[in-house]
Amino acid sequence: MADETTQAGHDPFSALLVDTVRCVRFYSRIPVPALPFEGDPHGVPDFTRIVRMLPVASLFIALPATVTAILAASIWGPWLAALLAICVSVWSTGAFHEDGLADTADGFGGGATPERRLEIMTDSRVGTFGAAAIALSILLRAAALAEIIGDLGPGGAALAMLAAAPLSRSAGLIPLHRLPNAKPDGKSAAVGRPGGRALTVCISLAIVIAVLILQGAEISPLQGLLAVAASLVVALPVVALSRRMIGGQTGDVAGAAQQVSELAFLLVIAAAAAMV
Repeated sequence: MADETTQAGHDPFSALLVDTVRCVRFYSRIPVPALPFEGDPHGVPDFTRIVRMLPVASLFIALPATVTAILAASIWGPWLAALLAICVSVWSTGAFHEDGLADTADGFGGGATPERRLEIMTDSRVGTFGAAAIALSILLRAAALAEIIGDLGPGGAALAMLAAAPLSRSAGLIPLHRLPNAKPDGKSAAVGRPGGRALTVCISLAIVIAVLILQGAEISPLQGLLAVAASLVVALPVVALSRRMIGGQTGDVAGAAQQVSELAFLLVIAAAAAMV
């Protein structure tokens, strides 16, 4: 990505802005115009660097769903508002993470060997394991969000969604960093593995953003820190399972880790909200 830094005129702010918009483009369907100082806006992103701005990009990606939660909760009950917010979230990302979860569930659940599991994960069709995984993910996240809306109000739920966005996407990078590419020609191999420095910056920034956001919610700092820790720690079992099942990682595994992380965060926040 050194060429992009050069095209940005060696301006650190311009380089960070380029990294942010590239993350938004990669992780969502939200249209972002090409920047005047940007190189190829449709080029393959370089995850060895741009992930440092993923937490900031995640806030923009989560905005449509958070606004939906607030508006819907002013008209309907918590459950319908939560489901509509999740629907908008899925639309905003093009079901990017849900697709990864489904492929991972199908491959890990239906294959007997690493080779067969990778073959299943590459298949565009969704099997029983994948369909069940998507349904459970949406239902559980919606249920947790509905609980948060009921206990903390629409504003508290919006804060929880905003805090979950950078944390869960940062957690999705952990398998990419800790494991080798299981498919040399896969998407994760094409974008590059996040380096230790870039991942450290990404996770640190995500934690800071989440902690600051959660200060506006009616939960204790300790409860907020527990939710932050849970959202990141749950990526480690995904890493271990992926290593055992396919001997490495793929972009689908990253999507599965994001889904598990987001759910863990919302469940802890829902439990904390119930104690208020």
